[in-house]
Amino acid sequence: MSFTVLIPARLASTRLPRKPLADIGGLPMVVRVARRVAKAGAERIVVAADHADIVAACREHGVEVVATRADHPSGSDRLAEACTLLGLDGDARVVNVQGDEPLIAPALVRRCAELLDERPDCVMSTAAHAIESAADFANRNVVKVVLDAAGRALYFSREPIPCWRDGAPGALPEPRPLRHVGLYGYRAGFLRRFPALTPAPLERLESLEQLRVLWHGERIAVHVAEHAPGSGVDTPEDLERVRALFG
Repeated sequence: MSFTVLIPARLASTRLPRKPLADIGGLPMVVRVARRVAKAGAERIVVAADHADIVAACREHGVEVVATRADHPSGSDRLAEACTLLGLDGDARVVNVQGDEPLIAPALVRRCAELLDERPDCVMSTAAHAIESAADFANRNVVKVVLDAAGRALYFSREPIPCWRDGAPGALPEPRPLRHVGLYGYRAGFLRRFPALTPAPLERLESLEQLRVLWHGERIAVHVAEHAPGSGVDTPEDLERVRALFG
C-alpha cells in the first residue's frame, strides 16, 4: 500500500506565534512532525506551507515542501491545492497530519491510510478513542463521534453524544462514548473536490468542517484506537511540555 502524508503548516497562530517553526530539541516543530510520521511507511511526506520561512526551514532539514497560497480559509483548502501542485492521481491515498502533532503515533497514521484501502465505500477515514472521564464527555472542546454498525461516522458534535437519557449525572454510558482524533485520510480526488462543496448548516453550527462530508452524503470510516494519541501543541504550556520530552 502506498500513500502520501500532507502536513499543512500555517505561520500565523493566535496562541503561539510562528508555531510551525518553534524549536523542539534543536529542530523546528514541523520538521519533528515530518520525521515522526516517516515511521508510518508513507511513500512521500510533504509539508504544505503558507510562508517562505517554513519553506526554507523544511528545505534546510531535507523535508519535501510545497509553497501554497497564504489566503486559504482552511487546512482542507491548503491540502487540495497541494494535491494539485503534486499532481496526485484521484485514487491516491492522502493522510493529513497537522503540523503541531510532534507526538502523533505513526501506526495511527498508517491505519488511516489502510482504512481507505479496506473501505471503498468511504471517501475519508479518521480515528477515535474511548472517552475516560465525564469531564471530557461534557467538554465542548472535546469533539465526539458516533458510529454506525459498519464503523462509519454517523455524526460529530461538541456536545455529549450519544445522550444517555437515564444516566446518572457525571456517569459515562457503556460502551464508552468516542472522542474524535483530528487525523484524516482522503482519496485525493475527493480532497480536491471538497473545497467546492457547499458548507453545511450543521458545519457552521458546530464549527466542524467534517460535517460537510456527511451532509453531502459521503461516508467517513473511523478507526477506534485502543489508546489516546499524544496531544498536540496549541499553547506555550503545551510547547514546554513537549520540549521536556525531547530533552
